[in-house]
Amino acid sequence: MDRKKYPEYSRLIFRIHALRQMFQRTISDREIHEILAEGVIIEDYPDDTPYPSCLVSGTVNGRPIHIVMAYNNVEREAIVITAYEPDPDAWSEYFSMRRKS
Repeated sequence: MDRKKYPEYSRLIFRIHALRQMFQRTISDREIHEILAEGVIIEDYPDDTPYPSCLVSGTVNGRPIHIVMAYNNVEREAIVITAYEPDPDAWSEYFSMRRKS
């Protein structure tokens, strides 16, 4: 499976929902930046509106984190929709593939 990096962006935007979830889950904006720089896209949602989105997976200090992102190609804006620690029962050992039910 080809793993691609999140595209470079000129501006990072956090939706209110994302900020609330990050606060509740103790995920910092620094961790978001680090995962976007080092993590990989594990799922693409090209038909999402108003912008295509994807699921980015990464690890910070040994903690796996998933980020749902949208990308505005015109303005080169990355938009954080939500961030969470993936459930080990729902994801593969490296949190990069969903387990079959």
